[in-house]
Amino acid sequence: MNGYVLITGAAGGLGKAFAAECASRGWDLFLTDLPEAALEPLAAGMQRMYGVQVHYHSCDLTDPDSRDALWEHIGQQGLRFHTLLNVAGTEFEGPFAGRTPSELRTILRLNDEATVEMTWRVLPHRVPDEPLTIINVSSLAAYFPIPMKAVYTASKRFIVEFSRALRDELRPENVRVMAVCPSGMPTNPRCIKGFEEQGFLGRLSVVNVGPVAARSLDLARAGRAVYVPGLMNRFLRLLSSLVPAPLVSTVLSRRWRRRYAAQGLAAKTGGTEPGVVTMLPNPSRRTETV
Repeated sequence: MNGYVLITGAAGGLGKAFAAECASRGWDLFLTDLPEAALEPLAAGMQRMYGVQVHYHSCDLTDPDSRDALWEHIGQQGLRFHTLLNVAGTEFEGPFAGRTPSELRTILRLNDEATVEMTWRVLPHRVPDEPLTIINVSSLAAYFPIPMKAVYTASKRFIVEFSRALRDELRPENVRVMAVCPSGMPTNPRCIKGFEEQGFLGRLSVVNVGPVAARSLDLARAGRAVYVPGLMNRFLRLLSSLVPAPLVSTVLSRRWRRRYAAQGLAAKTGGTEPGVVTMLPNPSRRTETV
């Protein structure tokens, strides 16, 4: 296939799975993420294992100047793309009042602003006269009003609706757009610990990154609008359309508050330590998530 696959958030768990799946299909890659030190060995590994061409360029997707520099580099290289995978995303769990303005801006800039701009930017850099496939990674959380994750869930809902609308708008131009909405994925020890803390239902909703990447690529190229990996997760999505949203929000709010209380944390407005996360042992740092 002519051209490259552009993957944002390539150094994360799902990003690496997408890179490996695309490379196994013989597709050349362009990888971007914030830590360049993580991109170099990933690129070398993909080239060595699959014999594909791999370009990479570090970019802080929350920074407009850094995004400009990325696309200037792409233009100078004369690269063309047949697939864009908007994987990069982040969250900060915990009471809204306990978040900092910087954290709130980061969620919106990375989850939404970067997704929109990368999608717009790739259009003039597509392979001429060939289909362009765009996959935007959202989350199962997009279908639920989840207290303690209000900004994150809203940002992921934006991705779903943006993808749906753009899919219909760009279909006549041979552009396929799909949103993928996974639940938890065991990409690192922090995530795995979080699933265990959620009990049976948390473990049941977990999906592995490899099958998610492979199935996402197949369904997007077939024209699917939205993909929710996992039978349990598809059931939960259906349930979200049947149960009134205020009831869901109330139930989830009580569950989160009980979890905070069990850990000896104050979940009331203004009563929590900034940066505390319920499910992650190192909550003060920005977490890799979808």
